[in-house]
Amino acid sequence: MDSLSERRKAILFLALAAILWSTSGVLVKSLSWSPFAILGGRSIFASLIFLVYLRRLPTQWTRWKVLAAVACILTQFLFVTSTKLTTAANAIFLQYTAPIYVVLLGYWFLREKPSRTDWLSMFIIFLGMFLFFGDKLSTDGLYGNILAVLSGLTSAIMIVSFRAQKDGTPAESFLIASLATAIFCFPFVLKETWTVTNWLIIAYLGLFQLGLAFVFFTIGIKHIPALEANLVGTLEPVLNPVWVFLFLGEKMGTYALFGGLVVLGGVILSAVGSARAANDKTSEVLKTSDV
Repeated sequence: MDSLSERRKAILFLALAAILWSTSGVLVKSLSWSPFAILGGRSIFASLIFLVYLRRLPTQWTRWKVLAAVACILTQFLFVTSTKLTTAANAIFLQYTAPIYVVLLGYWFLREKPSRTDWLSMFIIFLGMFLFFGDKLSTDGLYGNILAVLSGLTSAIMIVSFRAQKDGTPAESFLIASLATAIFCFPFVLKETWTVTNWLIIAYLGLFQLGLAFVFFTIGIKHIPALEANLVGTLEPVLNPVWVFLFLGEKMGTYALFGGLVVLGGVILSAVGSARAANDKTSEVLKTSDV
């Protein structure tokens, strides 16, 4: 059983991953490269991070490892494509319907049953997300909206597949995904303008926003249930426009600011609730051992 200190560290790692993921918006807006070129370029650097971290190529191939890698690739491609076909707000909001699928998949395959606190946290987070993106959501871009919903499903499959490897090496799944994406998208990189500024941004996106973030994520997911990990990850879409505001001056509306605070409250509730539950279980085990 994971200790309370391990759970706290895991939540911290997942929060750091979400913070790093959220920095993509402000930098991607500064790039003139196509989405697939950006994916390919950053995947090259992300692969380097995981090769250094693991110090080896994947050795053992399991169904969960392959499924996590495939779901990771599909999530990235579906999200990029949906963003091109619908509004950015629609794409992000619909992708973060993933907790709904995580509840079902986590229970079916991992036997991780959500608690009352999880349900309450999910409701609060969805309410905050609706407030955050509500004024930008629309019915435009039907095909883009469908792909965004599918990206939420593949995101849930990815998270559950990573969690299923809690006794293994989930980081290898991301290395497989990064290498495959880098190879597939490299032709798009060759078509773009190569400047020092562009490559510095791509390097940051690969090394930190993607690579280091997924190092934190693959460490944290080993100690935290899939649903809770996904709920902590909802910090990403909320923090993304914060960086855009700070560095590019794009202001957020009043509802968006309030919605962001509501999401943050839901994430904190989820983290505190799970920590208390883990503490109670530890206390019960200690009492039983004393008897």
